[in-house]
Amino acid sequence: RNLQLLNDMVREKELAFQNTSDTLSACRLQSKMLAKQLDHVDMEIEREEEAGNVAAVSRLQAMSSRLCAELEREKELELRLALTLKQNLLELWQIETEQGKYDILREQLQKDEEELQMQYQEEREVRIWKEKITALQAEGTRRTREKREEKAEREREERNKKLLEDAKRNHEKAVCFLKQSMARIHEKYAKEEVKAQEHMERRIQAVLSLKTSITSNREKLQTLQILSKAKALEAKKEEMKMREAILAKGGNVIREIFLHKRQQEHEKKEEAFRELQKSRKMEIVSRILQEKASIHKQRKSQSPSKAIKARDCSFVLLNMQVIEFCLKIAQVTTKHETLYLQTLCSFIKVMALFISLPQDVLWESGDEDTERDKTLLVPEFPGLWSREYDLHKVPKAEDPTLLAIRAMRKQMAEKKMKELQTGIFHKQTGPGQERKGCAFHSKPSCIHFKDFDVGQVYKKKIILTNASYSVNYCRLVGISEWLKNFISVHFDPPGKMSSGMSCEFLVTFKPMINKGLEGEVMFMAQTGSFSVPLKCTVKTCILALDKELIDFGSLVVGETISRTISLTNSGALGTRFQ
Repeated sequence: RNLQLLNDMVREKELAFQNTSDTLSACRLQSKMLAKQLDHVDMEIEREEEAGNVAAVSRLQAMSSRLCAELEREKELELRLALTLKQNLLELWQIETEQGKYDILREQLQKDEEELQMQYQEEREVRIWKEKITALQAEGTRRTREKREEKAEREREERNKKLLEDAKRNHEKAVCFLKQSMARIHEKYAKEEVKAQEHMERRIQAVLSLKTSITSNREKLQTLQILSKAKALEAKKEEMKMREAILAKGGNVIREIFLHKRQQEHEKKEEAFRELQKSRKMEIVSRILQEKASIHKQRKSQSPSKAIKARDCSFVLLNMQVIEFCLKIAQVTTKHETLYLQTLCSFIKVMALFISLPQDVLWESGDEDTERDKTLLVPEFPGLWSREYDLHKVPKAEDPTLLAIRAMRKQMAEKKMKELQTGIFHKQTGPGQERKGCAFHSKPSCIHFKDFDVGQVYKKKIILTNASYSVNYCRLVGISEWLKNFISVHFDPPGKMSSGMSCEFLVTFKPMINKGLEGEVMFMAQTGSFSVPLKCTVKTCILALDKELIDFGSLVVGETISRTISLTNSGALGTRFQ
């Protein structure tokens, strides 16, 4: 490095010495030219003075003074350049003297460089030899690959040829099968056509028979009309006879006839009610028998203990005795059907307590029966068969059983409302167990408004299901304070809900800011308060790669293998990546 620096300095000084000498020679040449111009101007001045031309003399004198000044400047510059040239020559000699001290090192450096070049040449030859070997190997792999490709091409051609032959055979088979299937289809169409003709003939016969039946029914209808007219005449005759008998006795004709008609209508209604009552009896007995069969199956599958078996037997005997008792009451008291219904409904409720039936359903069915049979608790015209009443002044007295039922329902409703207001809640009890946790389940479990846009309106319908073991109530309490500007809830209280029943409410979201929100919609139930979580999330970008490790496997030198990686944005917001 030092030798190279000295060589560079020598070259720089030589260049500076050469530039200075060139400048000095140019300066000397300029001085000679200025001296010649000055001599020429002096000669012109003498000639003009002799001629007496004062203006030309003054002009030539100014030019002479200017040339003298330039000549002095050039001489000064020549002196400076001469000094600089001497200084450069001195520095050049000093550097060459310093450079002569390192002649031995320069020779050694030249030898080292020659050895290094020889080493580079040897390495170059070795690398060329290796590259030739690699090229030969690549040529061998290429030839083997070409052989494999030729073999694969031959196999592919043979396979395609075989596929073509198979396709031809399959086509022949398909044509054969198609012919057979077309023959079957034609045969099927022929059968269907025969059937259609037979069906048409049957329809024609049916139309003809319908025509004959219509004519016969018309004749029957005429006979029925004649019979009905005859009955109406007989009824009028009986009514006239009754009028005459009542007039003969001196009674009120209109009143007696009206009471007679009412009694006939009541007898008809009573007969219809007896038929309905029989069907209800059969339905209740079939339900009881089904419950007995289900209990019997449970006993066989669960293999209960002897004590439980004994208790179930006693319950079955008790049920049979109560059924017989109810049937006897129904046979003896035909006019007091309400007592029978109430007794049977209370018996079914007692049975539900013992055999683990869903009590809510039974209570509801009992309530429906009582509502349906309210009109049967009091006769339509009380007292018409025992004593005489004024038809225009019928008393509005109600049955005491109705009053007791209404008072009991009102008391239970007031008790439930008082418990809801004071915060005293019922336990979620079922047959032989107590349920813990929330009484209502929401579907979905979380109200999630995902990837919303500001200014849009979003709505979601949520289903609440009564998951407790008893009848329950539900009312909306409110939503979180920080959500009131963005969320509105529309909820119509459904009233009494049995176990497993559902109701709906609508949640409306109007975003005003692009920011995530979290809160809850709060409800109050008979068994305690509960809430449905609510979440609003803005659009985000979710980037994910399909590979965690890029494995290229084992490679051959000179081979190139590529792998593809997929970057997926599963979010709703676009993004750039690098």
